[in-house]
Amino acid sequence: MTAALFFEQLLNGLQFGVTLFLMAAGLTLVFGVMGLINLAHGSLYMVGAFACAAVAAATGSFWLGLVASIVAAAFAGALIEMTVIRRLYNRDHLDQVLATFALILIFSEGCRFIFGSFPLFLDVPAILAGPITLPGGLPYPIYRLSIIVVGGLVALGLYLLIAKTRLGIRIRAGEADREMIAALGVDIRTLYTIVFALGAGLAGFAGALVGALQSVQVGMGEPVLILAFVVIVIGGIGSIKGALIASILVGIVDTLGRVSLPSLFGLFMDPSAANSIGSSLSSMLIYVLMAVVLIFKPEGLVSQNG
Repeated sequence: MTAALFFEQLLNGLQFGVTLFLMAAGLTLVFGVMGLINLAHGSLYMVGAFACAAVAAATGSFWLGLVASIVAAAFAGALIEMTVIRRLYNRDHLDQVLATFALILIFSEGCRFIFGSFPLFLDVPAILAGPITLPGGLPYPIYRLSIIVVGGLVALGLYLLIAKTRLGIRIRAGEADREMIAALGVDIRTLYTIVFALGAGLAGFAGALVGALQSVQVGMGEPVLILAFVVIVIGGIGSIKGALIASILVGIVDTLGRVSLPSLFGLFMDPSAANSIGSSLSSMLIYVLMAVVLIFKPEGLVSQNG
């Protein structure tokens, strides 16, 4: 692997990690504050992608589509929190899994009914189309680089929200002792709805950003949901900082593994076998990473208060 290829794949891994963070940040907030296992989080990612594609197609503006993705996913999140999720907080995790799995089916069939079974496509806006030349003469897509920058800004915004605002104080207090802040007069139901809608909006935003890199289709959120759960386990449940670190780590390990392992096995195997074995092992790397982290740090890389 040449230095240029390594640096390009490192950037791809960083971009993948940033999109994972947008997905996992909301999930870890919901899990940490509410103690809720929300399997429908991937469906909110899908809702954001479809909303962006539909609005962009109707208006010709990708930017309006991005706004629509956040609004649609946050509205859908607030709606299901008030109508379904609110009844699950005091139920055991099996009930939460079954109820949110049912929501996956409802959202999938609803999107299929509204938009059809065929995938939709999002065009990258003209200002972000094409490559940019990085130091060293490496061309790299502007859009992917923009995702990295936007993800960093979102991470900074979440940090400021959680650490510096009154809402953030209430969210952190809700993680520590929800009964106590309820006794102090905080409307815990409203707080939960806000947290859930915030997480849903982030998921929808991630879906819209990724939708311009791949097709927008029914079921696109489930594979990302699995990776998001891996991220919050590695990073530490309830920790935004941990989710950011773990997302970047998972993105880089997954991307570099998919590129380097087939080449590595190709040094002493025929190309077809090397590609087959390398691809199979590369898909396992993030789970090996999760196992190693759990062996040495069962609570994750960053504690819940991190």
